[in-house]
Amino acid sequence: MTHHRDRSTDTPLDLLPTSRAAALDPGRGAGALHWRVDQIWGDGVGILGGPPKSTKSWCGLDLAVSLASATPFLGRFAALDPGPTLVYLAEDALSQVRARIAGICLHRRLDLSALDLHVITAPAVRLDQTADQSRLVATLDRLRPKLLLLDPLVRLHRLDENSSADISALLGYLRELQRRFDVAIVVVHHMRKSVRAHLGQALRGSGDLHAWNDHGAYLTRTGPGGERLRLTLEHRAAPALAPLELCLVSRDDGTATHLEIAASVTGGNGQEPPAAAATRSLHDRVVLALRQAGRPLSRVQLRDALRVNNNRLGTVLIDLERSGRVCRSDAGIAVLP
Repeated sequence: MTHHRDRSTDTPLDLLPTSRAAALDPGRGAGALHWRVDQIWGDGVGILGGPPKSTKSWCGLDLAVSLASATPFLGRFAALDPGPTLVYLAEDALSQVRARIAGICLHRRLDLSALDLHVITAPAVRLDQTADQSRLVATLDRLRPKLLLLDPLVRLHRLDENSSADISALLGYLRELQRRFDVAIVVVHHMRKSVRAHLGQALRGSGDLHAWNDHGAYLTRTGPGGERLRLTLEHRAAPALAPLELCLVSRDDGTATHLEIAASVTGGNGQEPPAAAATRSLHDRVVLALRQAGRPLSRVQLRDALRVNNNRLGTVLIDLERSGRVCRSDAGIAVLP
């Protein structure tokens, strides 16, 4: 058989290029995982998963702000390879996206106007469509971000999530972006409510999603009534940290909302770490006060018990009603099971 050669490379066109193993580029870490954020996320792709209302978007933005500002993720994990970041939050109004990022910046004493974090403002992005794939490629080529956050996966396509063929094609496109632009990719995705022993297997849809991961970060609610947040990590090429307990906290005036580490999960005694009680968010404090009361409470009773501003309490109660954690009746405000 006659081979047709490509004169520029002197490689037959009907053969794939090959190299001896010793001649391969050893890369930056000589075989070691290159961390973007220490022990949290490296160069690769992965899923930030969790059930609804588990602060997935907050966690993703915290990661993006950390790399864009060279400040530690969750106040603890160093940004080792900082630079510009690019985020797309398909389910949140742009004003809400700005408010969340501004709150994290306020907590870290960062100048929002100097933050090298870019937000995709398109009303819709469909990564199963050629036109939007091309637009994302051009955007990455211009900005060259260190991290791309896509939140959530379900709003980025019209494919069948249970179809391995459909999902593998989409994931293949994202993997190509990661390699082409050397960008770490975080995809936010929902998990089934029934938590499994291996959290990656609880991701909704095709099993290809879990197999695709270089990194996985899973947020789940634990404890009585799901008052605690737990972050569990996994990595394809590195050992994972022990799970972390997190709290979504704000200042007394409701500003600077951000995630904080309450404790590392090292034991099974079921006791809440003291740090968690000190930094619990007002949302969780309201729920806990209602549980401890064992009966409906009026807004005045809650305000006096928690010693908080009445307007702020009202905003929190609206959020808790919308998320299905409390309900109001003539008898007062009660926590839902």
